[in-house]
Parts: sequence; structure tokens; C-alpha cells
Amino acid sequence: MMRHLVTKKQQNSKSCLVCGLQNDFGLHTSFYELDSGELMALFRPRKEHQSYPGRLHGGLSSTILDETIGRAIMITHPDQFGVTVEITVRFKKPVPLDIDLRVIGRITKDSSRFFEGTGEIILADGTIAVEGHGKYLKMPLEKIAEYDQGDEENWRVIDLPDDPEFFDF
Repeated sequence: MMRHLVTKKQQNSKSCLVCGLQNDFGLHTSFYELDSGELMALFRPRKEHQSYPGRLHGGLSSTILDETIGRAIMITHPDQFGVTVEITVRFKKPVPLDIDLRVIGRITKDSSRFFEGTGEIILADGTIAVEGHGKYLKMPLEKIAEYDQGDEENWRVIDLPDDPEFFDF
């Protein structure tokens, strides 16, 4: 196990299903860039996110992996975002509700127009519940978002009192 320092927190929006802090049904995820060059996401799935009782819906597991891998490109290209071309997800264990979960994403291949990455949903005991691999088209944020980037209400870093300074994994 190694300690990885948080070097930067990424932006949240108001309404995004994954990072939207004002979306009542959203995952309310926070994203942290690490000194390892990886992206760590933190979220706590609730009963609104279940499929079978007490289990996170597989589609939402895929969604959080897709978002984390797609955002990882912002570590080296801050004005770019990943638009999903394809994603493959492997479910290894059920993902429980009402506990804090971590998702790690990293870039494995980076070219001028596309990138590839991998990621995992990690349970509280450190085991991997879900794995993903995706291919993404690099796009400038202003070309995929229908909002003014200068509008701080829609896309900004929101510091929270429990933001971590490091992660051990």
C-alpha cells in the first residue's frame, strides 16, 4: 500500500448525474488528481441508485467508471474531456450502498485525437468490485457543454470540509 497525495481537485457542476451537487438523484461525486498521475473519485451510492436491494445498479457502476476514466485526461490536458467511443466493464463483486466508495482512473494511451484508459471501483476493504477499459475522443469542454465556462455556478471547484489530502492504496 502506498500513500498518494492529492495535487488538485476537479470541478463539479450543478446538474450532472455523476458530479452534479444539486442533482437530487445524482451520485454527488468528487474527483481528485493524484501525484501518481491517476484520478480518484469519491462517492456514496444511496437507495435511489440500487438495482437489487442493497446493491448499486450495474449501469451506474459503468457510469461512474466511464466518468472517472474520461476525466482523467484533464490531468494532462486541463481543457479537454473524454467523449466515450467504447467502454468495456467487468463486474467482479456486488457494489453495496450507503458506504463511501473510491474509483480510480488512469490514462493508458494518449494520441492527438483519442485516448484510452482503465479504472476500478474499489470497495472499503480494498478489493476491486468493478473494472473498466474505455476509448475516448478528446474534445474541448466548450464544444461538448452547453454552458458558459465563465459561469461559476455550473462548473467550478467546490471545496468541502472533508476533502482528503491523500489516499492510501
